[in-house]
Amino acid sequence: MARAIHVFRTPDRFIAGTVGEPGDRTFYLQAVHDARIISVSLEKQQVQVLADRMGMLLDEVARRFGTEVPPQETEVGDTSPLVMPVDAEFRVGTMGLGWDAEAQAVVVELLAVTEAEFDESVVLDDADEGPDAVRVFLTPVQARQFAARSEAVIAAGRPPCPLCGQPLSPEGHMCVRTNGYRRGEIFNGGTEFGDDV
Repeated sequence: MARAIHVFRTPDRFIAGTVGEPGDRTFYLQAVHDARIISVSLEKQQVQVLADRMGMLLDEVARRFGTEVPPQETEVGDTSPLVMPVDAEFRVGTMGLGWDAEAQAVVVELLAVTEAEFDESVVLDDADEGPDAVRVFLTPVQARQFAARSEAVIAAGRPPCPLCGQPLSPEGHMCVRTNGYRRGEIFNGGTEFGDDV
């Protein structure tokens, strides 16, 4: 069966967002143009990698081609939530990122997870065989805003433990840096952890 490639050449929105409470969030990327909406699900780490690499790509484009790009400290322009209901087209496996010099656009391609082996040359290509894909063309401003929003979405999760950096949860946290002990617990003959140990 031929692959489906959903192309957004001039998207109104391309954003990262979540559904669910911190600690139990599902991450999505959503492309919108007029009434057409495509959502794909992915891991938080994939959103982080895409945002980081997009920033690096923009910096490289500015350095190599002299293209004017917004600064890294760009503010988030689109703070609206995902368009509901979110119906994921597929789960993202492979991601591609490139620069289209002719269109002066960052090209993002998201490929579906697949069990079948495929030639990686299908990334950013219109080959008939391969996993389904979403391809989005972003102006440098849209790309920088995508990266800024993605960072904000990731940071909106559970706060990190100040000792180990792992996420804190409302149910408690077994910090590896404290060897599993919590303040106020009794150990070693009655001394409380954290008091003159």
